Amino acid sequence: MLTRPMTLANQKEQFSKAYVRAVVSVAGYTIYEPVVDDDSVDIGIAARGGRGTIRSPKLDLQLKCTERDILSDEECRFQLGIKNYNDLRGEGLQVPRVLVVLIVPDELDDWVSQSEEEMIVRHCAYWVSLREYKETANISSVTIPIPRDNIFSVDALKEIMDMIASGRRP
Repeated sequence: MLTRPMTLANQKEQFSKAYVRAVVSVAGYTIYEPVVDDDSVDIGIAARGGRGTIRSPKLDLQLKCTERDILSDEECRFQLGIKNYNDLRGEGLQVPRVLVVLIVPDELDDWVSQSEEEMIVRHCAYWVSLREYKETANISSVTIPIPRDNIFSVDALKEIMDMIASGRRP
């Protein structure tokens, strides 16, 4: 038996990366990962070529993973650290950035179930752009409302990448 299991925080980080990798691979894009996450970018997504205004569009993601207690009927309300908030918000970023929050069950054993037929990942991730968010006087964190319609899915990712390719920002 292993004496030093991974911490729950590290498991959440790895699980959120696996979720995003699954979505990105089905959408047909590639992933790049910064060696050091000091600019609130955990994973980047790149498309090859394209016919839009922007060739080979890219999108940077800040990933978070938490339990279900942040959900209401219309949104999830995620408490984001002020450093991440400031790194993700505003104009002037060469590569657009979004926050992706993966919601998981309270119990680790419930995150995934699998059989020969299927692998089920419980719950889902939501995304939001903080591009138009303003500076805040908060010093530790900001509560970010994320519409529950903003599920980070294959179709949503394709729409975001098409938007970037056409010169618009999420």
